[in-house]
Amino acid sequence: MLIAQLSDLHIRPRGVLYQGLVDSNTMCEQAIEHLDALRPCPDVVIITGDIVDEGLPAEYEMAQALLAKIKQPLLLIPGNHDDHALFRSAFAQTQSAAGDGPLHFVESGLGPVRIIGLDITVPGEHHGDMSEAAQHWLEAALAQEPERPTLIMLHQPPFLSGIPYIDTYACRNAQRLAQVVERYPAVERIVCGHIHRAMQLRFGGSLLCTAPSTTTAIALRLQADALEASFVEPPALLLHHWKPDTGLITHWVPIGNFRGPLPFA
Repeated sequence: MLIAQLSDLHIRPRGVLYQGLVDSNTMCEQAIEHLDALRPCPDVVIITGDIVDEGLPAEYEMAQALLAKIKQPLLLIPGNHDDHALFRSAFAQTQSAAGDGPLHFVESGLGPVRIIGLDITVPGEHHGDMSEAAQHWLEAALAQEPERPTLIMLHQPPFLSGIPYIDTYACRNAQRLAQVVERYPAVERIVCGHIHRAMQLRFGGSLLCTAPSTTTAIALRLQADALEASFVEPPALLLHHWKPDTGLITHWVPIGNFRGPLPFA
């Protein structure tokens, strides 16, 4: 089973640049074209939040047009830049838009890996929160098939990265998430967005990965007094490959055209 992960698209209204400087819409199109060229094709595409940049109706119209080009089943969760009501309306046909309240979901029918979407966003705020309600919901979801290989997707990462100006907006009460995950060894991976960089670490006895953005990368500045900044680094996606003999293998996949293939390995 192949699970392709995009994140932090920051789609803008047609013809408008992200932060007035970067063409995030074109970069999203290029990411989708790259997805389409992957062989074998992914079985499902997941997007870990910040579909749009300012939560505007025109942005969601643009997002619908762009994401309609994805041929695989599509699972999405909102990020801190998304508007819940508009998100729910725009993606009413997706599993992640059903019901009221937080946009949690469980998808078990796309392959051997169960995919759980956990909406830990706080409306009107940039940080996330693993509330008691979210903790109880996740516990119940995992308990339905406790031994099923599982990937959990959320937006804000539940750890401090060391980049001071993004850590302000991490997921709070992360110990609640860790406590649940520790009880379910079948959780193969926790995947996040938000941080616009690829990182990995052990968390709750599992492996946690953050995905790069399809647009700008948040600067890797680890000084305590670092000023916030971003770079237009090569965009990338994550490809999670499930095999029974290994579990999930996660690949960092740069988006673009590169010299090759060359006749050696």
